[in-house]
Amino acid sequence: MRAYLVKRLLQMIPTLLGITFITFCIIQLAPGNPAMLKLQMASQGEMADTAYARQMIEQTKKLYGLDKPLPVQYMLWVKRVLTLDFGTSFKDHRNVMDKIAERLPITIQINLISIFLVYLIAIPFGVYSATHPDTFADKVLTLLFFFLYSLPNFWVAVLLIMLFGGGDFWNVFPIYGISSLNTENWPLWRQILDRLHHLVLPVACLTYGGFAYLSRLTRAELLEVIREDYVRTARAKGLSERVVIFKHAFRNGLLPIVTLLAFLLPAMFGGSVIIESIFSIPGMGQLGFEAVLSRDYPVIMAITTISALLTLVGLLLSDVLYAVLDPRIQLD
Repeated sequence: MRAYLVKRLLQMIPTLLGITFITFCIIQLAPGNPAMLKLQMASQGEMADTAYARQMIEQTKKLYGLDKPLPVQYMLWVKRVLTLDFGTSFKDHRNVMDKIAERLPITIQINLISIFLVYLIAIPFGVYSATHPDTFADKVLTLLFFFLYSLPNFWVAVLLIMLFGGGDFWNVFPIYGISSLNTENWPLWRQILDRLHHLVLPVACLTYGGFAYLSRLTRAELLEVIREDYVRTARAKGLSERVVIFKHAFRNGLLPIVTLLAFLLPAMFGGSVIIESIFSIPGMGQLGFEAVLSRDYPVIMAITTISALLTLVGLLLSDVLYAVLDPRIQLD
């Protein structure tokens, strides 16, 4: 185990550098540059091709370090990252990590609630469908979950706003932001309730597709496991069906579900661009979207790098959990 972990950790270094290099190249291929966009915004989109304008663009490029060759820009960025410094934002000249620190807690809150609900709903329904295959209830659940999984979340978000956000029917839930005005003066319990009230619709949009997919995955894996010989042997010993499922079959059925861990960590960091934009939630998804529109290279590279690192860590944790859940798996 120790040798495997050391090997995988060493492999992360060139993999992470390769991801950041590709991301850096793709960003550079995008039309426009931060200097031009910033000056266009300052002049309200009317940027004349004058000597003064060209001079201002060159000065802005020099300020941002964009006048250097691309390999030099990339190496300077890697050097800063090695010291855990992602630089300052081109958009507002704030420290990138400070901007991420402001948005990250909001995204983590939303994703933690969503992930908890996904597993809380999906696993019981998946186990029930696997232990009652081809019954009427199983067919109804299969049809319902396939229907939910096929619905695009932006359409569901608009529908929920129309139904429950004061659109055409009931005005039950707020549809803007994550808290009401002047909540800092409220008691803590009231602040928590207000935050949960604001998160009902966004969390619902982030949850329904996840538990629909995970429930079907749990069902498929458990159906395969309960046909194994060791499960038949456990039944032959006279053990109850509940003990057979949860003590002998469920543990091995968790292996594919553990694979999702590799994607949960970056998802918690990256957030949802669509849902956060629709509900005006100041999270990581909205931050990344705004950074792309404004060509804010330091913010884009910081988000990409941290997301890639979390993905690699998630893959490593998944492999380790494989060996924990199933001793037959040899990491070497």
